[in-house]
Order: sequence, then structure tokens, then C-alpha cells
Amino acid sequence: ATAGTYTLTYSAIDSAGNEATAITRTIIVADTIAPVIVLNGAANLSHEQGTTYTDAGATASDIADGSVTVTTSGTVDTTTAGTYTLTYSATDSAGNAASAVTRTVIVADTMAPIITLSGSASVNHEQGTTYSDAGASASDSVDGSVSVTTSGTVDTATAGTYTLTYTATDRVGNAATTVTRTVIVAD
Repeated sequence: ATAGTYTLTYSAIDSAGNEATAITRTIIVADTIAPVIVLNGAANLSHEQGTTYTDAGATASDIADGSVTVTTSGTVDTTTAGTYTLTYSATDSAGNAASAVTRTVIVADTMAPIITLSGSASVNHEQGTTYSDAGASASDSVDGSVSVTTSGTVDTATAGTYTLTYTATDRVGNAATTVTRTVIVAD
């Protein structure tokens, strides 16, 4: 249980009282086994860009010292898409270093923008008068405001039901759920 140098001495005496020359054995008790690091959570993670990342960390245990402090190096920049590596290390009181353990965090924008209509989803419009569409806006968790494309037309000279379709895509290609507005032209 205690590191140090210990000596065992062996001696013998026969029945006639003759004593043998004593022999000694030196035993050095030392901690030569490194701690073992265990990750909390997965070794490979996907993380949504633009959201806060909280690392689950790691623990280290050692035969002699019990729990050992783990040091983490590396960073995860949640504002920038990419692959990041966190490295965990630990050393026991005898100076034995654990084998480093790593976690890979892939930061990516996987969330689509959200389109919000300005005005109502269904509009009644008087035939023969000019129609001005209220439009729509789109916001994305990473890109902020995203441009919206409107397709479809409203023929105000002809009574009928017209559909305007609004789409938006963020800069990495995540497409928003399409939103529509129905315009009913009638006299």
C-alpha cells in the first residue's frame, strides 16, 4: 500500500546450530501503472451550429490514487462548421501519464430556415383591382435573415383561386418547409 524499498532477510540454522549466511531480497514497491481515462458520453458527436456546446467531459481512475484529475485541451467553435477534436489527459501522483483519449465533435448547420407569412394565409381580393402581396420572411438559426422566393401569380382580371408559394434555403442548402398563400379573386 506504500511506495518504498523493502528488504526481506532469509536465514537458516541446522540442528547442529550451524548458521547459514543470511541472504537478502530487495523489493521496490512503486506505482508504475498509468491511470485509465473514460469518456462521459460518445466519442463522436454531431452538434448543431449556432447552439451552445457543453462537453460531457471524462473521468480518470488510478490503482494507487483512485480518482485522478482530467485535463481537457482543444475547443469547439459552434459558430463555425467543422470537425473539432477535444483531447483528455491525466497523470497520477507518481507521474504515470494515461493514454490520451479524444472526442470528435462535428459542428454543422442541419436546421432549415423558417418561413413566416406577412398577413393572412388566405386572402379575398376584389377582381379588377391591383393586388399587392404582403410577402413573407425567413429566419435561420445560423444565417439569420434568409431571402424568400415567391412563385405563382395572381390574375386580378380573372376570377379564381390562385396560390402563391414561398420558399427559402439557407447558405448550406437546408430548404425551409414551403409556405403558401391562397388568393381568391372575385367580383
